[in-house]
Amino acid sequence: MLALIQRVTSASVNVDGATIGAIGPGLLALVGVEPGDGEAEIARMSERLLGYRVFADEAGRMNRSLADCGGGLLLVSQFTLAADTRSGMRPGFSTAAAPAEAERIFSQLVAVCREKHAPGVETGQFGAHMTVSLVNDGPVTFLLRTGDRS
Repeated sequence: MLALIQRVTSASVNVDGATIGAIGPGLLALVGVEPGDGEAEIARMSERLLGYRVFADEAGRMNRSLADCGGGLLLVSQFTLAADTRSGMRPGFSTAAAPAEAERIFSQLVAVCREKHAPGVETGQFGAHMTVSLVNDGPVTFLLRTGDRS
């Protein structure tokens, strides 16, 4: 499982002109599910999303997590994140989980994050054409991975 996280002052997802998820300060996470991802990857990624220290402390150092500062979390499924881009001029998607598997895993990740993060977890719409808007704060962007995928 992969998650491209961005520290934001705000972020939102629109489908067919309607806002379906929005947060103020917090993290936008674009999530890619890979074949074989399961309970262990869900648990690890939820820990990392909520515990990764990307917010400034009193000294201005990245020492606080989303859980520490109580910001919002916007989770957006993005299968293209798991694409194989190592060769050629067109991405391959055999490295991304099949849609039914990815939707199940992504939904479980959302449920775990909602259970652990009371301040709020918003989402996009799985499989829809989404317009994602964000104001990146920093900019601060990190790619998180679970497991060892070569």
